[in-house]
Amino acid sequence: RNYSATIMKLIALALLLASPLLALDSSIEVHPDRTVTFRYAAPKATEVSVSGDFGKAGPMTKDDSGAWSVTVGPLVPNLYSYTFSVDGKTVADPLNGRFKPQRTGFSNVLNIPDDKPSVWDRQSVGHGTVHLHEYDSKATGSVRRLRVYTPPGYDAVRTSVYPVLILLHGSGDNEATWTEFGRAQDILDNLIAQGKAVPMIIAMLDGHTVPPVPRDSPKAPEVRAKNAANFERDLLGDALPLIDATYSTRTDREGRAIIGLSMGGNQSLTIGLNHMDLFASVGGMSSAIREPDTQLAPFWKDVTRANSQLKLLWFACGKDDFLLADNQKLDALLTEKNVKHTYVTTDGAHSWPVWRRHLAQFAPLLFR
Repeated sequence: RNYSATIMKLIALALLLASPLLALDSSIEVHPDRTVTFRYAAPKATEVSVSGDFGKAGPMTKDDSGAWSVTVGPLVPNLYSYTFSVDGKTVADPLNGRFKPQRTGFSNVLNIPDDKPSVWDRQSVGHGTVHLHEYDSKATGSVRRLRVYTPPGYDAVRTSVYPVLILLHGSGDNEATWTEFGRAQDILDNLIAQGKAVPMIIAMLDGHTVPPVPRDSPKAPEVRAKNAANFERDLLGDALPLIDATYSTRTDREGRAIIGLSMGGNQSLTIGLNHMDLFASVGGMSSAIREPDTQLAPFWKDVTRANSQLKLLWFACGKDDFLLADNQKLDALLTEKNVKHTYVTTDGAHSWPVWRRHLAQFAPLLFR
């Protein structure tokens, strides 16, 4: 079982009982202009900072009581993750019990609401269901987990078949992040209710199959390659058959799509484009695809055939994303080889506020 959420709550409780932050009523104050004041009580600390999906805030200042504070923003309405750093050590916010699911480390969640509901907000519409599965993966020799979203009304019409979207997370996250933090189920509920997206099943897998190593480790390239190979075998040989056996799914290539973000964008583009016998629609968000020449070698062999098989190739990246150059390179390669595709540059950096919007852009294009 995945006890990460419970463990994070216990850590927060322990910090709350032991921390001088008991003197504060709240660590976050959202002002009417959507600026946000962060506070952290650490009288003996010499340096405290806060960072998150909004970037790194300026230096926090300490008042006479020992409470540190800084005001950031205004922030665009969205969900943000954040952490505090106290004298160089990353710490959770003991006054906020909302945590983002992730494979390593921890971060708290901040919501900046809009004047009207956003596409990722839970609204008064029909709601689908998120199912949790544990399965024995032959590819990895381990028990793995996946989450499956079924659209509103699914149980009432089991005789129907539904197209399937494989939705992948980025490095450091897990199979729960797209539902608990990305709000994929709310995005699809709202799009379906508005008639902007067709009812579909979404499968969200754990993209990690081997223990992580630091990005600057000499073993990092080897570990990434092993993880990519293991994950492809697991998706195609274990997870996809489980999904098709359990749910009323379309099994034709036109009824399947795949997209992911960052590491998951690398996985979705390489698996999707190299297996067009299985996927007719392929996408990527801020994709970490650094060597498309070699990673997509099977795809490049017959571009004419690829163009005839591809129903949709769509990928996007924020203009302030550190992976922008890699995505521009892929766009240039596809253009040079006359592969039909759509490449979108949006506002934002390498962060979840960008990826929620990307999913809301991609889903309405599918299965039309």
